[in-house]
Amino acid sequence: MSNKIKLTFLGTGTSQGVPVIGCDCDVCQSTDKHDKRLRTSALVQVNQNNFVIDSGPDFRYQMLRSGIKKLDSLIFTHEHKDHIAGMDDIRPFNFILKQKVNVYATERVEVALKREYPYVFEDFKYPGVPEIELHIIDENPFEVNGIQIEPLPVLHYQLPVFGFKIDGLCYITDANHIPDETKEKIKNCKVLVINALRKETHVSHFNLEEALALIKDLNPEKAYLTHISHQLGKHHDVEKELPSNVFCAYDELEVVL
Repeated sequence: MSNKIKLTFLGTGTSQGVPVIGCDCDVCQSTDKHDKRLRTSALVQVNQNNFVIDSGPDFRYQMLRSGIKKLDSLIFTHEHKDHIAGMDDIRPFNFILKQKVNVYATERVEVALKREYPYVFEDFKYPGVPEIELHIIDENPFEVNGIQIEPLPVLHYQLPVFGFKIDGLCYITDANHIPDETKEKIKNCKVLVINALRKETHVSHFNLEEALALIKDLNPEKAYLTHISHQLGKHHDVEKELPSNVFCAYDELEVVL
């Protein structure tokens, strides 16, 4: 029996967020809340477990905005700064829960975390530093509090990145190529989340046309676009261009499946 899953988009923007500092374009100057995008992150709630995928530089505010007081695990897709820069802000969860936070990451992401947060991994820690329990993952499925999570290997230009599958939810960000083996794991899922950076082609991200072609091929019941830049256009304008089962995700959007 499938678990009931609630997905909350904590952030749906690209590495600079939207609006971009100093930009005068129509999207960045928009007053529509749908055009205000923090860096990409997601909260997945399953059976009273709170899993967060990626803690970028907006992590602290995302937790405050969502009212999250319990974090069961932090799961990383890859090591780029806009996905790991907020890990230091797990400290309040250490204090609230009086325990370490479980972190799931590949060996390559582990190297980046040790470079960015050396004080977390020292034998003799300064009082008050983040306390984590690091679990190394690979392409094999793993369990978090009895919930199976299946990595979805994709490529972000030449960088291997993981998406994740939890029951009928497939979540992928920062990709521009999905291998055939991974596609087979995604086909006909209930909800697919996929990045669509802009309309022009990009070296390391799907553009809108590529994302829509991929969605058509994979045939999910519903699909949501994320990791969106100001170059894609205003939220409500983009929505008008999408098929009936495809939606432009926005910050704080909740999806239940």
